[in-house]
Amino acid sequence: MQNGRTSKSALGVIFLTIFIDLLGFTIVFPLFPAILDHYLKVDGTGGFLGWIVSQIDSFARIAGNHSNYRTVLFGGILGSLYGFLQFLMAPVWGALSDKIGRRQVLLFTVAGTAMSYLLWFFSGSFIIFVLARLIGGGFAGNLSVATAAVADVTTRENRAKGMGLVGVAFGLGFLFGPAIGSIAAFKDLSASYPALAHYGVNPFSLPALLSLTFSVINLIWISLKFPETLDPAHKSANETIRIRHPLHELMHAQQGPARRTNWLYFVFTLAFSGMEFSLPFLAAEKFHYGPTDMWKLFMFLGVTLILVQGGIVRRVVPKYGEKPVMLAGFISDLLAFLFIGLSTTTTGLFTGLALLGLGTGLANPSVSALVSLYSKPEEQGRMLGVFRSLGSLARGVGPIIACLIYWLMGAQVTYSLAALILIVPLVMALPLPKPNK
Repeated sequence: MQNGRTSKSALGVIFLTIFIDLLGFTIVFPLFPAILDHYLKVDGTGGFLGWIVSQIDSFARIAGNHSNYRTVLFGGILGSLYGFLQFLMAPVWGALSDKIGRRQVLLFTVAGTAMSYLLWFFSGSFIIFVLARLIGGGFAGNLSVATAAVADVTTRENRAKGMGLVGVAFGLGFLFGPAIGSIAAFKDLSASYPALAHYGVNPFSLPALLSLTFSVINLIWISLKFPETLDPAHKSANETIRIRHPLHELMHAQQGPARRTNWLYFVFTLAFSGMEFSLPFLAAEKFHYGPTDMWKLFMFLGVTLILVQGGIVRRVVPKYGEKPVMLAGFISDLLAFLFIGLSTTTTGLFTGLALLGLGTGLANPSVSALVSLYSKPEEQGRMLGVFRSLGSLARGVGPIIACLIYWLMGAQVTYSLAALILIVPLVMALPLPKPNK
């Protein structure tokens, strides 16, 4: 545990790191239809993109559904790439930070994130764009390191408050990521400066440039302001830890509340990520929202998340405890899914989004706090790495599954199924004990 000034400095850096990681994940949400159209014009029907589109076309013919299939399925595939790479790398960075410290790993991974944005800026072809997303997803696995650093600098009594700060960073990422992507769609640098197109600058280079700027600021801030937060005793104890696949870690972890909480978080995030990713399709289909309108949805959801996690969580968790707050969040999200899926008016849609922001704002910091409180001090990095990795896996699987169901069966079935899935973490959470503080 660090002194007060060191803790505040570390938490500030962690906040920006998580915000930028979520920015990279969400900034492309409103751009997927335009990205497909752009690269089809640039690359034509040959090469890697042509192969992907031909596979999607073949699947659509077999399924017998031809309504907007390219946009929906293409978006689901691209949306899953980032999450899968986070899933693979989160426990690696988390366990490595247990060995060599949080600071060194954060410096390396944030530099890698900046490199991915630079590559995206010059992604004149589809294969370069995909490579940029893969690199970005891999280095964004540093969420596990940032979360472990929060555990390093907070007491067990204040763990939920620290994780609430992580939640605010998530909320800001979901707030500004789609908003920046949607607003930046108005400005095409390759049209304003045609000579830059020769170097790969494209209609989507502006959001990449803005993200790159944030990453460079973050890298400088870590270099100047982020102290090492890992206790030397815990670093020594982790020198012999082997880095394994996250599912292997979880399957072979000791039976107990930490393992159960990790699994229920996976199921919860699977439902949430599928709903969140398909939200632009629902808004376009039911309410005729275009790419430059999507920011309204994510702005509203992000502001709600920030208000809940920055204000309500810090008051209700000390009074009621992490588990009851988490359960209340799950129930609120379940109702939100039903509201959004069944909504026929803008009022109904935003009522569902308000319930979603409330529920997710209550659940996310409570779940992450419980995983930390149930884990041994010397295993914070590894267990929270598994925790964030499972979330990334859910964000990798959720979008493609939700897009398939949405395309085949529509919004009402998709969101009703998501609500049913949330019953699983609710039941799994009931036997969890009160954490020892």
